[in-house]
This record gives sequence, structure tokens and C-alpha cells, in this order.
Amino acid sequence: MVEKKYTYGLGRRKAATARARLYKGKGNITINDKPALDYLSGNKTYLAEITDPLALAQKQKDYDITIRVSGGGLAGQVDAIKLAISKALTLEAPDLRPVLKKAGFIKRDPREKERKKYGLRSARKKEQFSKR
Repeated sequence: MVEKKYTYGLGRRKAATARARLYKGKGNITINDKPALDYLSGNKTYLAEITDPLALAQKQKDYDITIRVSGGGLAGQVDAIKLAISKALTLEAPDLRPVLKKAGFIKRDPREKERKKYGLRSARKKEQFSKR
């Protein structure tokens, strides 16, 4: 029987999609082949947000994580990464699911940009109505 090398999780937010792989390791995080802090432009708040699920499970130093993320802006990508890591953790250790769910890490934020409709200026903005 083949041993599993990694655990996979997919996360989405707005236009961003993140795919996370959890390997047994020492706590290194790479995003699109760059160290996490470099990819996040040195923003430690975003780095802390990404590692929240690991901190809650007290497994910061147990896994090396590689992430592929595309689309959206940096804030949307961070939320997508957080969801992807949370999903991968629940597959790795199903007993963590209630803890992560209570903290709100398993829930996907459904808010997305509404498409522009034909005959309107934007999604909902119309021309000004003139009665006379």
C-alpha cells in the first residue's frame, strides 16, 4: 500500500483560489514558490491570519505547507489560503473539525462581485429617470 505524502485542501474567496498541501515537517510555509512573508510583502498581519488554523490546533511546527494561489487581490488570497489550510487540517485530523468550525475557519465567505447587466452602467446602476 502506498503511503500518503501530503494532505490537500482547496479554498476560495471572491476571485481567489488557493490549493494547500500539508506535508510532515518543521513549519515552513511557501506560497507560489516564495517564502510566505516575501509573498505577502512583509505583512506580518496577513502571515498571522494564514497561520491561525494551525495556531488554534497547536500544530505550527508539525507541517510544511506549500500553497498555489491565483486570482483576486492579496486580502482575498489570504482568506482563500486560510480556508484551504483549515480544510486540509480537517482531513488530516478529523477531530479538529469542531474546533475549527466553531472558530469560523471552515466557513466559506460567499460574497463575490456581481456581474454587469446588459443596458446598465454597472451591476445595478441605471441611467437617471426623467419623468418629463
